Amino acid sequence: MTELFDMPSDLQHSYLGLVALHLREALIPVLAGLLVALPVAQVCVRVRWLYPPLLWVTTVLYAIPSLAFFVVLIDYTGLSETTVMIPLAVYSLVVLVPAIVDGVRSVPQETLAAATAMGFGPVRRYVQVQLPIAAPAIIAGLRVASVSSISLVSVGMLIGNEGALGNLLNSGLSYNQPRLVWLSVVGTAVLAVLVDALLVVLRLLVTPWMPRGTRKNTRTRVMKEAAR
Repeated sequence: MTELFDMPSDLQHSYLGLVALHLREALIPVLAGLLVALPVAQVCVRVRWLYPPLLWVTTVLYAIPSLAFFVVLIDYTGLSETTVMIPLAVYSLVVLVPAIVDGVRSVPQETLAAATAMGFGPVRRYVQVQLPIAAPAIIAGLRVASVSSISLVSVGMLIGNEGALGNLLNSGLSYNQPRLVWLSVVGTAVLAVLVDALLVVLRLLVTPWMPRGTRKNTRTRVMKEAAR
């Protein structure tokens, strides 16, 4: 059994090390994208005319192949994890910004009026009222962005062996070892399923008041928005 997880020496990581590297390269960009998307989405909610051009820009950036991003970034960040993570953070914006905007816009006006009457300023109202109510849409966006990011990390194998589990795919083809290919493919799929399941649990914890049908419809709406 241990032979199944024996790694070639040139990978410089154990299998668990590659798993940890894969998660780091995939989830840090999503977190960074979320931190950028939260204030950007609020600006789009308050300045409505800004949302369509901003969404167009993020969509255009999403359409740029990752390899083209790598070529541009290598001169500045070298053959490093950062070169892989920056495009993934940019790609996450095309999912997270619409998810947050839709979620915040779904907050009833009477709720906002009540918060204002209680003395809540714009920032406090956004953080304590709008974001909690928008949580289902935000987590649905995080699910799509996280699974997408986990799958795209493997492309990093093309630059300086920075593809984490994707490196196994390259090594398996180079050394003609199908087990490495399967470890790469199955490992990536399992990580995506586990991260998605954890986000589902998080959604259940923070939105116990939501009926199941509403949760499902929220994620479907986010996926349709991301596909546009």
